[in-house]
Amino acid sequence: MSNATAGKSSYSVGTQLLRLATAGSVDDGKSTLVGRLLYDTKSVLADQIDAVTRASVDRGLSTPDLSLLVDGLRAEREQGITIDVAYRYFATPARSFVLADTPGHVQYTRNTVSGASTAQLVILLVDARKGVITQTRRHAAVLALLGVPKLVLAVNKIDLVEDPAQVFADISAEFNSLTSSLGWATEDVIEIPVSALHGDNVAVRSTNTPYYDGPTLIEHLESVPVDAEPHRVGLRFPVQYVIRPRTAEFPDYRGYAGQVAAGTVSPGDEVLVLPSGTRTTVERIDTADGELATANAGRSVTLILADDVDVSRGDTIVSPQDAPEPIGEFDATVCWLAEKPLRPGARLLLKHGTRTTQAIVGSLVEKFDEQNLTAEPSPESLELNDIGRISVRVAEPIVADDYAVNRHTGSFLLIDTAGGNTLAAGLVGDALSAVELGTPQSA
Repeated sequence: MSNATAGKSSYSVGTQLLRLATAGSVDDGKSTLVGRLLYDTKSVLADQIDAVTRASVDRGLSTPDLSLLVDGLRAEREQGITIDVAYRYFATPARSFVLADTPGHVQYTRNTVSGASTAQLVILLVDARKGVITQTRRHAAVLALLGVPKLVLAVNKIDLVEDPAQVFADISAEFNSLTSSLGWATEDVIEIPVSALHGDNVAVRSTNTPYYDGPTLIEHLESVPVDAEPHRVGLRFPVQYVIRPRTAEFPDYRGYAGQVAAGTVSPGDEVLVLPSGTRTTVERIDTADGELATANAGRSVTLILADDVDVSRGDTIVSPQDAPEPIGEFDATVCWLAEKPLRPGARLLLKHGTRTTQAIVGSLVEKFDEQNLTAEPSPESLELNDIGRISVRVAEPIVADDYAVNRHTGSFLLIDTAGGNTLAAGLVGDALSAVELGTPQSA
């Protein structure tokens, strides 16, 4: 995205809440940037600032080390790196924000997957002195596969390079080429030169970057148009719990509790219960605060159906007009998150929505090389942090949409049957199809 375009774009706020995440390599300055965002939006208490100032003085620093506001774990402070996902909350007059602060070290890529899985926008940091590196490409590939709608490249430490204008231009050009190959539209990506340490272009436009005429980071976060549900489908309501009080006051009450994963639902709507295929009508929508006339995506409610039908946890109530066909065998893109490699024939548990079922990995179709944007056909295994396409067969059918159609109903987890550890994050369908893949070069 060109600076001129960035500076002249006219944004309209489409939502009061923006979910965002950070990503980047070790020492790119994520913790300092997050601390700066909290500090500049006045989202930290005075005693926290005093404590950080004292700690900074003890370390011989002349200015407060804002990274101390967010690297709260002792292990993080000792190592000087972020090692876990932490959620931060801040607000401006225009918007409220929920920020997932994710680690940068390669061994914690799985934490980045977790933090970015629900993000509407991700701030990807690079050190201006290093430019686009291996971890930058890895994170960009993961974010593309996760379908993150908007991306900001924060070129941090821009004050530490000799020719900042040229460095920023070169990094922006390389990053634009990468994101274009990964399927992002030009208008969904912006690059901003910042100094998290000094606050340049974070909340205040900097006079030190005359070559940049776009918005500050906070201006962009306040105004970037983000659709809360970018891929709209009809009702998707995974049933989490069946409520049967069996009391004198409610002798015949039967409600189906869960969260609306997509679409909307209102009393009188005809619905389909999957995988059984039973049709019925919504009679009422209950909440702890009373009945609702309509429930939108993201709302947790209890549905009362007109007919006494067989519905249990793991079933999905959908709109009949675009009901997905329950699937027992499918291809999926996965990011492997475990030390032990994945091989064909692995027997695992698959968790999709509120349903958990046994699964067998059939074949490993291909492995994605995020550095060269190539695909290796029929790999022997997927190692830690590898991204690949596999075939999966499940014992019980799941009601899933293609991930490209809906992020909520198109995602799943693969779980270790023995220890219960999460082994992979999966996307139903071929998420790699949006990426311009080449073929590996022979040695």
